[in-house]
Amino acid sequence: MKANNHQRVLAGCLGLLLLAALVQAASWMKGDTLVFPGVPRILQAFFRLLGEKRTWQQVAVTLKHLAVTLAISAGAGISLGLLQGMNGFVYRLLRPAMVFLRSIPMIVLTVIIMVMTSYDRVPVAASSLILIPMISEAACEGVRRIEPELIDVYRMNSSLNLRVLGSVHLPLMAGYLRQAWQTAAGMGIRMVVTTEYLVQTKNSLGKAVFTSGYFFEYDEIYAYALIMVLLVLGLGELPGWMGRAVQKWKKEI
Repeated sequence: MKANNHQRVLAGCLGLLLLAALVQAASWMKGDTLVFPGVPRILQAFFRLLGEKRTWQQVAVTLKHLAVTLAISAGAGISLGLLQGMNGFVYRLLRPAMVFLRSIPMIVLTVIIMVMTSYDRVPVAASSLILIPMISEAACEGVRRIEPELIDVYRMNSSLNLRVLGSVHLPLMAGYLRQAWQTAAGMGIRMVVTTEYLVQTKNSLGKAVFTSGYFFEYDEIYAYALIMVLLVLGLGELPGWMGRAVQKWKKEI
């Protein structure tokens, strides 16, 4: 186990070095340090931004939008996925809407929502509508993959209720939901920042990227991108951390 952990850490470090080398190579090939600043300048901007209070305020605003988006998407997506997985009629009824939401370009959906509601609601509304079909599809597939024998066992002892959903269905769907969460966290922060950029949300990462681009501070743009990558990695590992914490807590009890 320790050897595997060491290999994962080593591979991750080598991957970061490879990425840095590619960025530096692009800077040399382009010959334009304004658009493609070198790695040292990007890291300098990155650590400078981390030391500014304004950056953490921007991160907090974006994370707030992301948290609300993920909460809405998870609640609606899992509920709809359970219904679709358990009822073929509901699956066929909702499938056109889910395909439409998965297929519509985000910029088109964002513009429609900008017309329908106030700008401060756009990041959450647009991002949620994109993520709900993704989580719903994972939940639906998780329900359909449950062994029929297990379903027959609970039917012999109880009818379908919230307790059965919480103790039977959701644990057996955990793998699908965990994968959907990791994908939704990464895609969610990209969509939230993009919509913040489009509607110029005050004190957000999207607004910060727009301002940096307006003043041709491309080193800050790459630094903000690095901050977002770290946020995505942390959010993606959140279910694993929570699972390990729960297991440790159960052992102590």
